[in-house]
Amino acid sequence: MTPEKRGDRGLIGITISEATKQFKPSPVEAVKLSVERNIELTRLIFRTLGGLFVGNTSPRQLMGPVAIAQLSGESAQAGWIALFSLMASISLNLGLLNLMPVPVLDGGHILIMALEGIARRDFSIQVKEKMLLAGFVLLMMLMVTVIYNDLTRISWIERLMPWRN
Repeated sequence: MTPEKRGDRGLIGITISEATKQFKPSPVEAVKLSVERNIELTRLIFRTLGGLFVGNTSPRQLMGPVAIAQLSGESAQAGWIALFSLMASISLNLGLLNLMPVPVLDGGHILIMALEGIARRDFSIQVKEKMLLAGFVLLMMLMVTVIYNDLTRISWIERLMPWRN
């Protein structure tokens, strides 16, 4: 038996998997299954965000563009259903994250307008700029984190990081 090389490991192709069954849902059943799957993914996204906020979830789980490209390639090899499922998951994830109350994102603008409505006055330009700057810094920290995580998943780049050994 010749192991398949995956990174720095060799795999021999034995896996434990669940039995699968195939069915063709009607259009109504397909919509119902889609809504159920989106609700399930939404719960998972919020659970992950909550875990990141309170420290129960590791930031190392976050993926950036490099990991997404790798996942896309693997999904494309697995077939159309896997690829479309990944695309739908990414789309849902981006939509929900965009609605988060971070001032640079759409949800942040909604939050600022809501706060202005509660205060019954517009905030000054300086206050809005400081809020947007804080949101921008938060977003940049997130981007640095996910790109760092992506780079550490590449074995030859990780070897160049002596602090990780």
